[in-house]
Amino acid sequence: QVNVVESGGGSVQAGESLRLSCVASGNFAGLTDMGWRRQAPGKQRELVARISSGSKTDYADFVEGRFNITRDNAKNMVFLQMKNLKPEDTAVYICSVEGLYRGGHSFVSEGPGTQVTVSS
Repeated sequence: QVNVVESGGGSVQAGESLRLSCVASGNFAGLTDMGWRRQAPGKQRELVARISSGSKTDYADFVEGRFNITRDNAKNMVFLQMKNLKPEDTAVYICSVEGLYRGGHSFVSEGPGTQVTVSS
């Protein structure tokens, strides 16, 4: 079993910043892709950013250079630095990790999410 926990969400004003953190724990051999998705009320879940084990990054178009995803492989953590937040960024941000169990089977696991609220 892989446990994924996010932190760092909160309520901010438009233009402010937040840094989200996510840590994965459990009996696994290693992590491959890690990323962040978000889900706003009444909308479909969408990819925000992802980062490969080799630190190759991919961002949604709406990020427009405002967010930066990084990872700490030694600590099984991934971070999302968000700057110049907009009200439309309001959503639950969900961390997703992919990896391999020690037996070689792959897994995908998500956390419960952390709420980000941006007011104008």
